[in-house]
Amino acid sequence: MKLGLQIPSFTWPGGAERVGATLARIGEAAEQAGFSSLWVMDHFFQIEMIGKPEEPMLEAYGALNFLAAATKRIRLGALVTGMIYRYPGILVKTVTTLDVLSGGRAYFGVGAAWYEREAIALGVPFPPMKERFERLEETVQIALRMWSGKVATYNGKHYRLAETLCSPQPISKPHPPIMIGGAGEKRTLPLVAKYADACNLYAFESLDVVRAKLDVLRAHCEALGRPFEEIERTGIGSIDVRQGKMSARDAIEYCRGVSGAGIQHFIVSMPGDYDLTPIELMRKEIIPAVAEL
Repeated sequence: MKLGLQIPSFTWPGGAERVGATLARIGEAAEQAGFSSLWVMDHFFQIEMIGKPEEPMLEAYGALNFLAAATKRIRLGALVTGMIYRYPGILVKTVTTLDVLSGGRAYFGVGAAWYEREAIALGVPFPPMKERFERLEETVQIALRMWSGKVATYNGKHYRLAETLCSPQPISKPHPPIMIGGAGEKRTLPLVAKYADACNLYAFESLDVVRAKLDVLRAHCEALGRPFEEIERTGIGSIDVRQGKMSARDAIEYCRGVSGAGIQHFIVSMPGDYDLTPIELMRKEIIPAVAEL
């Protein structure tokens, strides 16, 4: 099983003046530790299950391009992009830019968005859920059109493009992997089966729930005649190996359970990441063991 590192908080010692240096150090350490991927959230306010809304939060793609310059091999992505924040054609160009500047290391994580408070606060329209999912599907369709290399019109219910021009094309072939985040059985997982290269499920939940969601995804794939194994099965969770929290053995067993539930690429946040000590423990004891799962 592969491990990825998510950076969900920028509340670090030294304040704003040290954020850039700390972020670069975390990215470099994660790459050296053997993490397969590095992720940030696409939020503008901190989400309330992690901290207070007024805590520091960086714009996702600015942070990812910064990390692209600080690293050489690790894959990079937003977990996941809220499609309401950017027009689809501009979003595709943004992801393409990350892919080109990183040498072909971008994921395109995308979802229907949910954080209404930050949208309303910053003047971003927040349509009803049904419309957000319609817009999500059109966003993915536009990405595939723009990354096909063919220039044509696109006429959807919500978006219309006169020219699906994208130059340069991504370095990733055939395009940056499309990850659709979420586990909704009626809307999200059917979109994953139809369009995505990767899913993303919450491994904070019962692992029986993860297994059940993957069974639903498999059924949607079978209904479409698509091989289930084409979809990378990713999950998100947290590993806290600070003193008095999880031991290395605890972390390995947690990953073993997640792998047993069907997850191939486990993306974890690590409290205390800025100290680098948790990442170093991952390098020495946890990532080598998990790679064998």
